[in-house]
Amino acid sequence: MTQRRRAPRRRKKIRRRVFLAGLGGAALAAGAYIVHHSIQNGNESKSPTAPEAAPEPNPALPSGEWRAVWVSYLEWARMDFSSEEAFRAAAAELLDNSAALGLNTVIAQVRPFGDALYESSLFPWSHLCTGTQGQGPGFDPLDVLVTEAHGRGLSLEAWVNPYRLKSSAAMPPSIADTNLMNTHPEWCCTVGDGVYLNPAVPEAAAYVVQGVAELVEKYAVDGIHFDDYFYPTTDASLDAAQFAASGEADLADWRRANVTALVKGARDAVKAADPTLRFGISPQGNPDNDLATQYSDVYGWLAASGEEAVVDYLCPQIYWGYGYQLQSGSTRFAFENIVPEWLGMARAANVALYFGLGAYRVGVGDGGANEDSTSQWATGSALARQVADLRRWGAQGWALYRYDSLFGPAQNDLAAAERAALAEGNG
Repeated sequence: MTQRRRAPRRRKKIRRRVFLAGLGGAALAAGAYIVHHSIQNGNESKSPTAPEAAPEPNPALPSGEWRAVWVSYLEWARMDFSSEEAFRAAAAELLDNSAALGLNTVIAQVRPFGDALYESSLFPWSHLCTGTQGQGPGFDPLDVLVTEAHGRGLSLEAWVNPYRLKSSAAMPPSIADTNLMNTHPEWCCTVGDGVYLNPAVPEAAAYVVQGVAELVEKYAVDGIHFDDYFYPTTDASLDAAQFAASGEADLADWRRANVTALVKGARDAVKAADPTLRFGISPQGNPDNDLATQYSDVYGWLAASGEEAVVDYLCPQIYWGYGYQLQSGSTRFAFENIVPEWLGMARAANVALYFGLGAYRVGVGDGGANEDSTSQWATGSALARQVADLRRWGAQGWALYRYDSLFGPAQNDLAAAERAALAEGNG
């Protein structure tokens, strides 16, 4: 398999702030119209059909199977940021391990809490770099990652949490004066101990779009990746004032329009910088939850094409094993059932469908009510078996969550066996 490679772009300062603001607003408005029009015409309830015929391939997608691994803030938390040399050595080991597994893409979390593991004019430095949010390490970790990844023939996608600013009382442990919690508290909402940008505030969404534009303009990343952190709650009080002012009749439809507007805006910002860059999202594996609790219109995103395109790919998180059973007895989310369900959804020809696999389940199990919910994850080849079936069913790629589950300091012989089986299957 040959992975399409882009020539690295020269890093440059952002000098188009007015343009970026306009781009964000226009794209967000377009996205809101698209999803509202789709919902009004009943597209969301159409029966899944096979993907439509492709007029031409999507230049943003790899020419073969997409084989990826997520590297999260939890991996960065154990890495050495004391100097560029120390970080580069740790990054080199991580990337070498990924390449040896037969992967071609690393999804690196670069904005986990409204902060940045790169030099940004919009977001403060992440606390992961020095222990203090807003304090830089004296070098640019993302620049190191891009350089080292491309030197090994690996793609590097920048993973962004679009709305999350604080996940708990202790994470992140410090909040910079320049964090949006302090500079734009009117954009924020609190859910438990977490703090998030309010998806109902257009200015907040436009700022996220500007952040995406900054990333793809300054760094030769191969794409932008969003995870599933969209609406943090279903509580109607979260955005009651905005909903009342909107004049819309259905809260869920309106919330889905808000999320799609952000996603559409981010995708258009990526394409404005370079049409060959990827933009993808990793939604929850349960499409019902995507629609009803995260307000993510995964059906619409998969089916949209042309000027209305929203994503280049989706990578639903399928973290269940074979025969997975709920306490109710339902096996809908068993691996052999939920993957075909996703593959059967209506999909534009130039939109790819990948699948996230739960490497963190190895040796632990998936919590299913079935008897083998733990033992099937202790075979040393659980992930390789899933990959083999994805290929047999016609999936276009997959990603492992997450790196430390296979390579972290706590891993054992079982993880080693899983690595060997994956590497063998990847040739």
